[in-house]
Amino acid sequence: MTPPTTRTWARRGHTPLIRVRGRSQRRFSIAALACYKQGEPSRLIYRPKRHIDHKRGGRRSFAWTDYRDLLIAAHQQLGAPIVLVWDNLNVHKDARLQEFIDTHDWVICYFLPAYAPDLNPVEGIWSLLRRSSQANTAFADPDHLMRTLRHGLREIQYRSKLIDGCLAETGLTLTTSRQQGQ
Repeated sequence: MTPPTTRTWARRGHTPLIRVRGRSQRRFSIAALACYKQGEPSRLIYRPKRHIDHKRGGRRSFAWTDYRDLLIAAHQQLGAPIVLVWDNLNVHKDARLQEFIDTHDWVICYFLPAYAPDLNPVEGIWSLLRRSSQANTAFADPDHLMRTLRHGLREIQYRSKLIDGCLAETGLTLTTSRQQGQ
């Protein structure tokens, strides 16, 4: 992951060049769920994954089983049914994952329109992460990157107003088709 630069300086007339050693080898993936429930603080549930065999042709992204396990963990942690709103990532549309969702009544899945990252609250989470904990950082090794990612996600996780802001930025609202008891 190439670190974003938020501030730099250079002499007038000299464009600054920032050199980054190496190139992206997709060693890490992160999956996250921004969870909203009426009357409760928003939550962020995430799972980072390090791809050990990325150089030998191994998988460099989450498999459908990783997303299944994330959904099971989220369901146990939240203790409530899940209405899942996903982007059109190919793994999200995997037939085995769809079969898992269809066979469990505690999860309902909807897909965002194609090419609509502005409607996905998790994109706001990634933006916050890149602008805060990763900005102006050259990582010494993969462990340093993983520690920084976890720390940054934890900071966002403990500030439910940031997660609420990511939902507000999409322009979407929380609605329910069920009648609320009074």
